[in-house]
Amino acid sequence: MCYRFDMRDPFAPPADDPRRQFRDLEATLLRCPRCGDAVPVRKRLLLVLPEGDKFEYVCSRCSATCGTKIERPPPPRFGP
Repeated sequence: MCYRFDMRDPFAPPADDPRRQFRDLEATLLRCPRCGDAVPVRKRLLLVLPEGDKFEYVCSRCSATCGTKIERPPPPRFGP
């Protein structure tokens, strides 16, 4: 007897969703709350969580946090 488990990411858009191509975008410029301008940012690992790695985007001028992002790992693949 063979059992099959469906281990898809519940947060992932369907395969035919056109927004899927934007899932892995990386920010290079963000508005800094302290500087008030769009500035280059650095991506820094903040936390390692069970649902994925949480990154923080930091202003390259004043080191203020400009945003965060959680990168979810790809779902595991079972079988051939």
